[in-house]
Amino acid sequence: MKKFLVTSALVAGAVLAGMSAGQAAGKKYTFALVPKNMNNPFFDQALAGCKKAEKELNGEVECLYIGPGEHGGGEEQVQIVQDLIAGKKVDGIAVSPSNAAPMGKAIEKAKAAGIPVLTWDSDLLDKSLRTAYVGTYNYDIGVNIAKQVQAIKPKGGTICIQSGGAAAANHNERMQGIRDTLAGVKSAKAPGDKLTGQNGWKEADGCPLYTNDDFLVANQQMADILNKYPNLDAFTPTGGFPQFAPEAYKKIAEKVKDRVASKALALVVADTLPVQIDFLKAGLSSGQVGQRPFEMGYKSMFFLKDLKEGKTVADPTYTGLDVCTPENVATCIGGGS
Repeated sequence: MKKFLVTSALVAGAVLAGMSAGQAAGKKYTFALVPKNMNNPFFDQALAGCKKAEKELNGEVECLYIGPGEHGGGEEQVQIVQDLIAGKKVDGIAVSPSNAAPMGKAIEKAKAAGIPVLTWDSDLLDKSLRTAYVGTYNYDIGVNIAKQVQAIKPKGGTICIQSGGAAAANHNERMQGIRDTLAGVKSAKAPGDKLTGQNGWKEADGCPLYTNDDFLVANQQMADILNKYPNLDAFTPTGGFPQFAPEAYKKIAEKVKDRVASKALALVVADTLPVQIDFLKAGLSSGQVGQRPFEMGYKSMFFLKDLKEGKTVADPTYTGLDVCTPENVATCIGGGS
């Protein structure tokens, strides 16, 4: 982990040091797109959208993709954002906060520096600190995961929810959507009320599981919980964590493929990247509920440009969902690129 921290810090320093020259070469604005980590195929799609916007804006905007090298608790991401603001080397920031509370404190000085801040994918707890949010209505991811689970297991059962970081607002909202939908009762706040028998549903002991966006940890957790509870009724990651390490996931999922096929196990996973759709087609998941990260990166650049030019942008801007099942898997992707 230390190696990654040092490397990304050096990269960030080098990038920031060279940005003035880049702007002098003709760039009107430099906007930072800050993911939770840079070793995640989900965020790679946001980068692709950001770069498409850069191209369409004909050199007026530079998309600076900068973030932690790998998973973590959010400390490095906060430091990167603080450095971007203090150095005044960017004209705007779009960030997907790993840890909502400290990130909120980190961007308090952005307004004074004249730097607009958007959130994407995940939001802040205090929404007044940023100008707008671009991304998924995260509660709805949980709702749609739960609806697929209910269709497979209408009488209820025992579920284990797997999440990202315990302080990640987006994953807490998704967990709330799962819990509320299965319970049939709206809870007061994220991550919702634990299922203890409501509407026939209860959570397995030791759950929810928190991966901190570590894909190998996610797969180990999945293997352990399925071994511990061979009759588990539902396993629902709120992100694609285990599937983002495809070989590891495949080995685990193949062991329960028959249970998925017979609907003894509802294995419904968030996100719909190509490898995940391949898993669904192969019977290695029961369903996928996908976001549109390409649109998040794409729209963020246009919105930041509008803000720098004194225009207003819609808040929030939801980029939509794709709900994929074995029945519609050939046509379910609507996010596009």
